[in-house]
Amino acid sequence: MTSTHESTVISPAKLGYVIMYVPDVEKTIAWYSKAFGLSVRRLDNSHRWAEMETGSTTLAFTPLEQHETAITGGVEHPAEQNPRGNIEINFIVPDIEAAFKHVLQLGAKAVTKPEEKPWGQKVAYVEDLNGNVIRLGSEVWQ
Repeated sequence: MTSTHESTVISPAKLGYVIMYVPDVEKTIAWYSKAFGLSVRRLDNSHRWAEMETGSTTLAFTPLEQHETAITGGVEHPAEQNPRGNIEINFIVPDIEAAFKHVLQLGAKAVTKPEEKPWGQKVAYVEDLNGNVIRLGSEVWQ
């Protein structure tokens, strides 16, 4: 039996943004700038959209409630009584201990202290000012 379905070849997709929905865009970008040394690429006039330079992918922030979230089913914000959100941001940093200490001084909540993993990466976990989980990780060499 032959198939009449033809396969379409497409170019690989490029990750454009990682978008985090946050209660206060300006407060969040100020914190990420201090915590990770990220620079603001764009903050729109309404201050309801911000983009930060992170290398090849953009980290963007936008409010929890807006037209787009309403049409896609809403956004649940992490809270103490709820389990964490289902996204994790991983920042590669050259000195895990120094980065861990620095973000804690800026109000991040420690989840795990820095530790060596069996796959050759040193990692620590924190929660940002909005309760989102961030992994601080070293490069993984293959």
